[in-house]
Amino acid sequence: MTANRRKKSSRHRGSHTHGWGSMKKHRGAGHHGGAGMAGTGKRADSKKPSVWKLDYFGRRGFSPPGARDVRAVNISYIEEHLPFFVGKGAAVEESGKYLIDLGKAGYSKLLGKGRLRSKMVIKVKSASRSAVESVKESGGEVQLV
Repeated sequence: MTANRRKKSSRHRGSHTHGWGSMKKHRGAGHHGGAGMAGTGKRADSKKPSVWKLDYFGRRGFSPPGARDVRAVNISYIEEHLPFFVGKGAAVEESGKYLIDLGKAGYSKLLGKGRLRSKMVIKVKSASRSAVESVKESGGEVQLV
């Protein structure tokens, strides 16, 4: 016959550690603190030599201000996804040319990979030299806003 006992969880209510001793003892990763590369020995030097080559300590490089704001798109992508741009309201067809506003589509730079088969007038914040040349070759133009 089984004994009807209260659950341990109800007995430990309000005990702060629920019967596991120190707060750090019941973390699921044994008794060491943390996961991954925790305890690489910044103080004790125990694992430091094995980590030196991994670029583990400190921060590397810098990112210039505004560099994260650039979303670039290639000409080939625009050519392939014209229906998408039209559906989004960023492109309109008028008299055989597509008028495309890349700002409305969420792009800020036009890159020159690919070739255009249709004429396009593209409004964009910035564009590479090769992109401007290839758009002009196809009979279109790039308007920098």
